[in-house]
Amino acid sequence: MSGFLAGLCVAALPLLAAGFWLGRRTTRPESLGGLGTPVEHATFQTLHTASLAAPPLRAGLTEETARKSARRLRSLLGTDALCLTDQKDVLVWDGVGAHHRTQIMERLAGALETGRGEAFRLHCGHPDCPVRWAVVAPLTVDDRVHGALVACAPRESAVLVRAAGEVARWVSVQLELADLDQSRTRLIEAEIKALRAQISPHFIFNSLAVIASFVRTDPERARELLLEFADFTRYSFRRHGDFTTLADELHAIDHYLALVRARFGDRLSVTLQIAPEVLPVTLPFLCLQPLVENAVKHGLEGGAVSAGGKCRISITAQDAGAEALVVIEDDGVGMDPVVLRRILAGEVSPSGGIGLSNVDDRLRQVYGDDYGLVIETAVGAGMKVTARLPKYQPGVHSAGRITQELPGDFAGGFAGDFADDLSGE
Repeated sequence: MSGFLAGLCVAALPLLAAGFWLGRRTTRPESLGGLGTPVEHATFQTLHTASLAAPPLRAGLTEETARKSARRLRSLLGTDALCLTDQKDVLVWDGVGAHHRTQIMERLAGALETGRGEAFRLHCGHPDCPVRWAVVAPLTVDDRVHGALVACAPRESAVLVRAAGEVARWVSVQLELADLDQSRTRLIEAEIKALRAQISPHFIFNSLAVIASFVRTDPERARELLLEFADFTRYSFRRHGDFTTLADELHAIDHYLALVRARFGDRLSVTLQIAPEVLPVTLPFLCLQPLVENAVKHGLEGGAVSAGGKCRISITAQDAGAEALVVIEDDGVGMDPVVLRRILAGEVSPSGGIGLSNVDDRLRQVYGDDYGLVIETAVGAGMKVTARLPKYQPGVHSAGRITQELPGDFAGGFAGDFADDLSGE
C-alpha cells in the first residue's frame, strides 16, 4: 500500500504545479482576502477540489462516479469542457460542446490501444462553439487502460497537455486504489466462503446424531436441538454482509454451545461475562465462533476430559474505552507455542475446523496489524485468545441489525438462567 501512496504523492506534485499555473492565470490578488498569496490560494483550491473529486473515483470508473467527479476535474484544469470515457463510450461530458462526443470517440481508438496520450484539432460546423482543441490522456492501472480523460479548449496549449496528463495520472491512482479496495472485498468474501466450507463436518454429523438420539426418548428435546441447529446453520451460511454485531455473533455461539452440551452434557462448563455496552460493536462475520469452536475442540475433544473431568471455557467481552476486549479461554490441552507460530504463519494447517490463522488474518486486514489475535498457550496449560475490536472503524459496519430477542440477562453479564443452561451446573 505504501507504494501506491507514494505514487499518489508523486502524482499530486505536478497536479499542484498545474494548480499554481491556473491560480496565477485566473486569481486576482484583491479576491484572496486573508488567504495569502495567489500561489497559496491556488494550492488550497487545488487540494480542496481534488479532495472532493477523489471519493467517487475510489469506487471505480463507472457512469455514476464519472458524473460525480467530472465537474471537479474540469475545475482543476480550468477548461471549457471535459469528458471521461471507458473503453467503449463517453461516460460523462461536462461543459460545452457535447456534440463532439462521436468525433472524440472515433479518435480515441489509438490512445486506448496504446495507452499514449495525444492532442488534436476538433472540426466543428457550429460557429459559436468555443471548443476547437482536445487533449486525450489515458487512464491506466497496472498497464491496463481503463478509459480516458479528454480536456477540450478553444486553442492549442502545451500547458494544458501537461496538466491533463498529470490530472489523468492522479485519477489513475484513485482507480488503482479502487482496484485494491475491490480486491480486498473479494478476498474477504472468498475467505468467508472458505470459512463456511471449513465448518467442521464432524460437528454437523455429531449434532445430527445427537438430535437423532433424542427423537424417541425425548421428542421435545430433539425439537429444541433441531431449532438450535437450524438457527446456527442459518447464521453461518447467511448470504448478506461481511460484518456482523457482537450480539449476533454471541447468539450464534449460544446455538453452537447448546448443541455441544447436548453431546457432552455436564462435562462442559461455560462462563460468560458480557458488558452490555459492547453488544452493538461491529466485527468481521464468523470471527468469534471459530475461537469458541477451537476452545471446545482442544478442551473436550482433545482428550483433556477423557477421565470424566470438566472442560471450562470462559468468554468475556469488556468495554475498554474506544475498543471492546474479547477474551476466550479454556483449560484444555493447550499447544506448543512453536507449533502455534507456524500455524499463524500459514506453514502448518490445523486439523479440521476453522483455523486461528484465518481469524487472525481477517482481523489484521480489516483493522490493521495492531489488531491481530493475542494467544497465550503452552502444552497442558490451556489457551487464552484475546481480540481487541475498535468500536468504530471507517468502512466497517453491519448490514444487519442487532438481535432484539436477547435471552434473560444477556446484556447483564450472561447471568441467570442463560448462563446456568450453558454451564450445566
